[in-house]
Amino acid sequence: MATGRPFQLVVFGASGFTGQFVVEELARVVAEDELRGSVRWAVAGRNEEKLRAVVERAAEKLGKAELKEVDIILCDVSDSTSLANMAKQAAIVLNCVGPYRFFGEPVVKACVENGASYIDISGEPQFLEGMYLNYNDKAAEKGVYVIGSCGFDSIPADMGVLYTRNNLKGTLTAIESFLNVKSGPEGSSIHDGTWKSAIYGLADQDNLKKIRRQIGHKPLPVIGAKLKRRGAVFYSNELSQYSIPFMGSDVSVVKRTQRYLHTHLQETPVQYAAYATVGGIGSVIKLMFAGLLFLILVKFNFGRKLLIKYPEFFSGGHFTKDGPTQKQMEGSSFEMTFFGEGYSVGQDPQQGKPNVKICTQVKGPEAGYVATPIAMVQAAVVLLKDKSSLPKQGGVYSPGAAFSKTKLIDRLNNHGIEFCVISQPEV
Repeated sequence: MATGRPFQLVVFGASGFTGQFVVEELARVVAEDELRGSVRWAVAGRNEEKLRAVVERAAEKLGKAELKEVDIILCDVSDSTSLANMAKQAAIVLNCVGPYRFFGEPVVKACVENGASYIDISGEPQFLEGMYLNYNDKAAEKGVYVIGSCGFDSIPADMGVLYTRNNLKGTLTAIESFLNVKSGPEGSSIHDGTWKSAIYGLADQDNLKKIRRQIGHKPLPVIGAKLKRRGAVFYSNELSQYSIPFMGSDVSVVKRTQRYLHTHLQETPVQYAAYATVGGIGSVIKLMFAGLLFLILVKFNFGRKLLIKYPEFFSGGHFTKDGPTQKQMEGSSFEMTFFGEGYSVGQDPQQGKPNVKICTQVKGPEAGYVATPIAMVQAAVVLLKDKSSLPKQGGVYSPGAAFSKTKLIDRLNNHGIEFCVISQPEV
């Protein structure tokens, strides 16, 4: 990790919708006992006035006048010299500028070339796996860590699988997760930046296949009974709700972690499937119509333009250009429930059926703009404070691959994202 630089942490894109909340969370955390007075940090972006406004708003909200002294670095994602200047000043860059498929790679490149580690909150498999293909060797050579998907996508899922594995008495071989998002009386919404990422991601599936062919990994071995895939819409008896496959990056990220742990640490790879609950039959019917329309429009350029121009209409109000209000965020929360199965101590996973089960849960506050900044900032703190527990070599890592031996789960537990083992009747 780069030492002797002016700043340990720099938040790039600090004046963006998510970036402003990352700034607030970082300001809280650096004032805690462990870090107080020892972390010098800065905000970065292209508009000094907007950056100053974000810092002042955080200072007012948190009652910390000293925040107004936080340094500002001016740089633009389209200006490689300015990005290099930012990276040279930072030990770790927290990149909040998306969609990452358009704006992420220049930041990764600047960080790797200039010896800064890098964290982002991307939920875009094409970008995440493309960065592994293009920068893993260079990052290893430079001794820096590039760790994507350190927000709601995909720390709860990736670390949740590892938490479940660590708490099963035996060998975990398969796991399913079910995401349940709860909203209060004000409802909930998501900023349309996430909507845009989903549109471009689904439109570009062929490119993801191409990247995977170039990486050339062999399939992971299936250990234990093969995990059966569920349908496009199904009734979950475990949670008494209809559910659908989760469309985010969780499956891609967990698979990368499992591959790393199997290849480098000889751990048993865990099969994984991710689902999201959608409620009753009325919700299912609405979702099917909206989903069908989305999948048709996303195939065509004019359709994508329509989806981007009218996010609220095409998403049934779930995505908006303004993002959620403060009251909506305060009333929202998430639960991710994991159902794992495996083989007891002494039982050969290659013989017979699984004979042990476990149920765990990760739960926390509003996912996009409260839990995501918590996860991102704690990932950065781990890079700063738990260096001896990180992989010995730099590179491009998924969160679970980078943080499997660290205290990240303990840190998250202490900051409002709770990991726990539960018994099935309590779900």
